[in-house]
Amino acid sequence: MLSIEIDEHSGFCFGVTTAIQKAEEELCSGETLYCLGDIVHNTKECERLKRMGLITIDHSTFAKLHNAKVLLRAHGEPPETYEIAQKNNLQLIDATCPVVLKLQQRIKQKWQGTTDEQRQIIIHGQAGHAEVLGLVGQTHGEAIVIEDSSQIDKIATDKNTYIYSQTTKSLESYKAIVDTVQERIDKGQKVEWFDTVCRQVANRMSGISQFAQSKQLIFFVCGRKSSNGKILFSECSRVNPNSHLIEGPNDIDFTLTDNVESIGICGATSTPKWLMENCKQAILNYKEQPK
Repeated sequence: MLSIEIDEHSGFCFGVTTAIQKAEEELCSGETLYCLGDIVHNTKECERLKRMGLITIDHSTFAKLHNAKVLLRAHGEPPETYEIAQKNNLQLIDATCPVVLKLQQRIKQKWQGTTDEQRQIIIHGQAGHAEVLGLVGQTHGEAIVIEDSSQIDKIATDKNTYIYSQTTKSLESYKAIVDTVQERIDKGQKVEWFDTVCRQVANRMSGISQFAQSKQLIFFVCGRKSSNGKILFSECSRVNPNSHLIEGPNDIDFTLTDNVESIGICGATSTPKWLMENCKQAILNYKEQPK
């Protein structure tokens, strides 16, 4: 008897849920609403909101926009974005995740509170990621972004060092960076690190590991640009080699479902529940076809 189970802990995190709710509320009012960047790193969800009327713009278009309403997504924005909005009379619907907002404030306070030139701020994160751009912006672009230990040569060894992490990075990778930096900095220099990984995201690692181990076949539903998705899918693949990354029902290789009795469907913090449900239904439809 075939069992297809959707991981109950997969799906939008609090920050993404709030951003999408705000977008839907504004769109239902009938007003034109712009969003600065993809509201979530999931193509299918972005397409759904586009059909509702959401207009996604990039930063160059935003800088030229006047007298309009713009939603800021959960990832957060650098100070320059708010300055442009004030200058161009833009009404901001700020959906920055509270966890990200608190991290921005902590980095800004540390940067402003340690004014000597012999200090550096390091952010463990993905260069160019929307959240990371907002974090670096709190230091006027001077923070050093390090994704893995191979980039350790970017830091100075003779400065007081303060380390933070992008909220969606894994605790394991962050601790590895902290250990590497601490070994690198000269004796006598201060090294402080701050636990800034979002627990709602981090706690999914163990849960998704247990879920993936319990199934013969895993379909991990995720947008290709999702940083969190890459981390969680890597964990799925580690514990269950029969794990497959898909963006939606059209990506499913249905022949993989032959001769298996348990299938698991899970996803990232940017994966909507309705998309995972659609994937499950697609598999059921395939199984009902006469062979």
